[in-house]
Amino acid sequence: MIFKRKDFLGLRSLESEEIHYILNTAETMKYILTQKSKKSPHLQGKSAVLLFYEQSSRSRLSFELAAQYLSANTVDVTIPKHLTRGESLKDMGRIIDQMGTDFIIIRHPMAGAPYLLAEHVSASVINAGDGQNENPSQALLDLMTIKERKGSFEGLKVAIIGDIAHNRVAKSNIWGLVKLGAEVCVAGPPTLIPAQIEKLGVKVFYSAAEALIDADVIMSLRMQVERQDTNLLPSLSEYKHLFKIDKKRLQYAKPDAIVMHPGPINRGIEIASEVIDCEQCLINDQITNGVAVRMALLYLLSKKGGIPGETID
Repeated sequence: MIFKRKDFLGLRSLESEEIHYILNTAETMKYILTQKSKKSPHLQGKSAVLLFYEQSSRSRLSFELAAQYLSANTVDVTIPKHLTRGESLKDMGRIIDQMGTDFIIIRHPMAGAPYLLAEHVSASVINAGDGQNENPSQALLDLMTIKERKGSFEGLKVAIIGDIAHNRVAKSNIWGLVKLGAEVCVAGPPTLIPAQIEKLGVKVFYSAAEALIDADVIMSLRMQVERQDTNLLPSLSEYKHLFKIDKKRLQYAKPDAIVMHPGPINRGIEIASEVIDCEQCLINDQITNGVAVRMALLYLLSKKGGIPGETID
């Protein structure tokens, strides 16, 4: 298969074959991460600008290391909201584009910002999170982690627990998992479940225990307090009582169920420490896979259409 896209903007628009292709490429990239010398020449001479309008040290570091491991030059352009000085995203993108940049990795509080940027630049645009829309590279690393442990997605039951409404990675994971054949159910307080989310092909529960019955994969989400309106929850204590993933609730899932979290974790609120530190919790695997997935995206987009029959050495 040839990856034909100029940009990586979301999982909603990808076909299942494209998702599998990215994941297979990421597996090769992960091999590079196991070597003593992690430098690969695949992107030598290329440049990547990290255009972050939202702070995220984890995502920024992951993308930056991914580019550097492939020998690309990186520039961090973190722009706090109060320092934008009225310059439009389109104008900023054109400035960066005219400087010969090959990749623009953007994180922005406005949904759709990466799509707008991609229309006005020649560089490949990678969505590192846009408003409450998607966080597709985070979802890909989740999918890679599931594939490594479970082998395939067909017939898997995945329970996503928490603040579904304000968590963009939840939306990306739903798009990806449904396309790959998994059964997806979501659970959370009624005020944190988007209206008509069933239309995305998921089952909705308002009890964590019900959603967890016979689950193969458990995804706990961070409480997005900074994105929530007031009075959506009585208190975090109430949330913990009803939705925290602890050993007791874990028993509703299958014995070999895996537990995941996009991070950063509010320890003791979304997941109990006893679960975070158990073998079923794969948070460390997710972190490593995040670098591999982002290496794969940069590599595939560098081809801008791919080369028939080419393999990654």
